[in-house]
Amino acid sequence: MEISKAELNTLFENFNQLNILIIGDVMIDSYYWGKVDRISPEAPVPIVAVRKRESRLGGAANVALNIKALGATPILCSVIGADEDGNELISLLKENNQTTEGILKSENRRTTKKTRIIGNNHQMLRIDGEDLHDLSNTEEDSFFENIQHLIKSKKIDAIIFEDYDKGSITSSLIEKVVVLAHQESIPTAVDPKKNNFINYKNVSLFKPNLKELKEGLKLDFDHKIKTELETAIQQLEETLNNTHTLITLSESGIFIKSPKEKHHIKAHLRDITDVSGAGDTVISVASLCLALKQRPELIAQLSNLAGGLVCENVGVVPINKVELLEEAIRVFI
Repeated sequence: MEISKAELNTLFENFNQLNILIIGDVMIDSYYWGKVDRISPEAPVPIVAVRKRESRLGGAANVALNIKALGATPILCSVIGADEDGNELISLLKENNQTTEGILKSENRRTTKKTRIIGNNHQMLRIDGEDLHDLSNTEEDSFFENIQHLIKSKKIDAIIFEDYDKGSITSSLIEKVVVLAHQESIPTAVDPKKNNFINYKNVSLFKPNLKELKEGLKLDFDHKIKTELETAIQQLEETLNNTHTLITLSESGIFIKSPKEKHHIKAHLRDITDVSGAGDTVISVASLCLALKQRPELIAQLSNLAGGLVCENVGVVPINKVELLEEAIRVFI
């Protein structure tokens, strides 16, 4: 891949001019850290003496954090509960200088919160509080009206669907937003999950991981055999009529297929600490490059590089823009 240092610098500077609409399921990732040195007398379970508590933005909100870290302006759209956790999520967004204009509250939903209990540096328990049912027709109508208003009233350079199967994204919402995006000439990128997998028709970029691709197509194949992977992608594109397909392959790297070209980018050797949040980083970088009409090989190369970098950190953390640019210059130039 041929690219100059000046071109890379300009690309990263141009990220700062972009507004990205992110539609999806937001959540709170809550952590309790403590020490375990005895067993409860009430039941044979360890007692965690809590020493620290922290709440972080998760789900689609982590994509928003990545978009902001890359210099662009995220506009997060989701439906949360009119509850205490919802208030906490709004506070976390404000603390991270994120707009809340795309967030709707519902009396009929709980805000998704995942609480992890960590004792002696090991996760011992996770408690999930959430509702998984789809939005009601009334909620969906209000949600789409808000999304439509944001698209019509602001310069939106790309739309990301960040789906965690929590119910904020419905098949009819997808269809309405994609039609609107086409009317406004806005590219759409998707990080899918199982429930809506085959509903993302006519999008610009579709980014499942290998497991999601197999489950979504109900197909088993050996991705290390190039023809089998390409056959699966062909089946996917015949179903979805998407323009670009970007498949993350874990230790095997990343594969992109576009109308006129395809590229398999190998993973870079790294000290992998934690793969959490890597997919959020990949879709963020890919969407910014898509908005700036970059060529497919560069989209895949930069996304692959970014996903690997965040895996060197413990926990879910957004990409560091300076580190990514320095790494890109080192690897590509």
